[in-house]
Amino acid sequence: MRSRPSEARRHTRTALLALAFVWTASATSTAATPAADGRDNNDRDRRDGRDAVFVASSLVCKDYDGVSDDLLTAGLGKSGLQSNAAPAIANPLQPTAAELRRLAIYNNYRALADMSTAGGYGVLYGPNIDLQGKDTLGEGKIAGRECLAYASGRGSVAMMVQIPAHFDPDKACIVAGPSSGSRGIYGAIGTTGEWGLKRGCAVAYTDKGSGNGAHDLANDTVGLIDGTRTSAAAAGDASHFTARLTDAERLAFNAATPNRFAYKHAHSQLNPEKDWGENVLEAIRFAFVVVNDHRDPRDRGRDRIRKQNTIVIASSVSNGGGASLAAGEQDREKLIDGIVVSEPQVQPRPVPNLTIKRGNRTIANHSKGLYDYITLANLYQPCAALALENVAAPAGFFVVATRAAARCTALRTIGLLASNTLAEQAIEAQKLLNDNGWEPESNILGPSHYGFQVAPAVAVAYANAYGRFSVLDNICGFSLGASTATGLPTTLAPAALAQIFGTGNGVPPTSGINLINNLSLRGALVDPASLSASTGLQDYNADGAHCLRQLLAGADASARRVERGIREVQRSGDLNRIPTIIVHGRADNLVPVNHASRPYYALNKLVEGKHSNLHYYEVTNAQHFEAFINPALVPGTLFLAGYDTRYIPMHVYGIEAHNRMYAHLTAGQRLPPSQVVRTVPRGGIPGAAPAITAANVPPIRDNPAATDRIEFSGRTLTVPD
Repeated sequence: MRSRPSEARRHTRTALLALAFVWTASATSTAATPAADGRDNNDRDRRDGRDAVFVASSLVCKDYDGVSDDLLTAGLGKSGLQSNAAPAIANPLQPTAAELRRLAIYNNYRALADMSTAGGYGVLYGPNIDLQGKDTLGEGKIAGRECLAYASGRGSVAMMVQIPAHFDPDKACIVAGPSSGSRGIYGAIGTTGEWGLKRGCAVAYTDKGSGNGAHDLANDTVGLIDGTRTSAAAAGDASHFTARLTDAERLAFNAATPNRFAYKHAHSQLNPEKDWGENVLEAIRFAFVVVNDHRDPRDRGRDRIRKQNTIVIASSVSNGGGASLAAGEQDREKLIDGIVVSEPQVQPRPVPNLTIKRGNRTIANHSKGLYDYITLANLYQPCAALALENVAAPAGFFVVATRAAARCTALRTIGLLASNTLAEQAIEAQKLLNDNGWEPESNILGPSHYGFQVAPAVAVAYANAYGRFSVLDNICGFSLGASTATGLPTTLAPAALAQIFGTGNGVPPTSGINLINNLSLRGALVDPASLSASTGLQDYNADGAHCLRQLLAGADASARRVERGIREVQRSGDLNRIPTIIVHGRADNLVPVNHASRPYYALNKLVEGKHSNLHYYEVTNAQHFEAFINPALVPGTLFLAGYDTRYIPMHVYGIEAHNRMYAHLTAGQRLPPSQVVRTVPRGGIPGAAPAITAANVPPIRDNPAATDRIEFSGRTLTVPD
């Protein structure tokens, strides 16, 4: 872990740069130096962002001309982002910071959007689509300034502010875009970033202390804030993430388990999720500082951009959405004016006697925390993939039938399934998931999700994070490293390591780094191909999955550590009356609505009562992974054919929600009541669904029919069928 100089821990009032709010045609890089500004520290009208917590020595700012390079597309434009050819790296072993930035923007944008024209890219959304939904912006490049810095304090929280050249101080707005998942600083570029930059807002990003930080323990190299890599010793405090190990501990670990990695989210030993709300607020404060220190020279004597005259919207998707909701709960400074989140991974505190109904059906098990439901998925999804109802599941990331059958057998052996035949066990496993909060619409997504190792990856990362385990602990026998074609741990290709800032998502498997089962029979092996010691079979490491589950269900010291970490991330539901929109897809298999948005909405209504300003829109035929809708995600194949025929892009509703919130905050337009939004799948042949039209994605209704309204009364939330 990086240590910070003591003076950097204080809330500083550093003037970042003495530069005018003027954009240059060439890209220039500038580092900050502390300077006295003569302002009164007690002048609250001038404090907006001035007390932002950042490390002044880490600040780097750069201007982008909007032609050769830009804020939104890194110079690639709408066409370059859509191309299946990733941006070239001149020297793959020594990429420049600019090349890594371009690669990161390319990959992060594509990871969160369906990039096919038939699916809506360049038609309903994308850099070329203007604020009215029209194709008028050409390649969609946006000139402006970009500043990166570390937030000071424990750990390494990367922050970034992008200020478009058309930012208007008289209509100032800031949009916060914490990264989704465990992605790096560009993780929200294609969602929050795109909308905010087009609107002319400054966009305040944060990686939430859980971003894409990889420490190569074998060679002791780490990444810097710009993605370039160096030795941990040379990086020092400038490291993006360095595991808290002595040299002796690292060398001993390498001898026992060679060629392994530590990751920031999993191994910081800080449980970063507990601080996500404050991270978002820090990024907003940082944005005020950056905007004011790049203002017109005529305003040099005062902070022109203040919270009193600036619209601030906290936003993002998935983990980033959960972070923005946490920020709303923690916003004692009243920095945030509105919140717009999509499919948020949010964990509401348990509410006794809360009832959630879908139509006439009462949901038996809801409001589970992330670690609870992800370890259930990790246990049962491989077996459930064999259920007859899932035979037509989208392929691509596929579940190996023999391994899935072995998992069913293992679950029966340890008493977690009661059925005797394989067919019955698969049906029982799927029913168990549905009985624990997964909506039936999401069942068919389980096989491809598990084939992509979504549940194992998340379960391992969060077990480590919640328990604050060290990489030395190899909790439940898991470690992280590259592997050969036969699954043996090996060294990561040097070019893959050099470019990991631009390709990684922060949770292995990613960028050639995989989950390794150290406890596999006959030696460590890549997790899906490993052999459980208890069965001697390739059963998708049933031993490891059961161990991860026992960290929740057990009572030993490790389980108690995980339990403490889980309690730290539970949210109160009190949004301080901030106008808020949540949109969530009913078919979400990763973050089921019954464990996230539905109970959070109910909790907020209980806590804030008539003062609640939360509006919830549940979208049918929508799920978590937008990129999977594109059947040509892998060039030359129809990789995930079937997503395209069944699911619409949630991104469309994220844009609409932002537009509605902006109109509400600036023009007083009423936000529509909570409702189910009924979409129309594209249908057709898997892999060749017809082009999407506006008819597939009808707007949120200002006056929905009574049969579509989501209602909360007493302690019961009712969502229409």
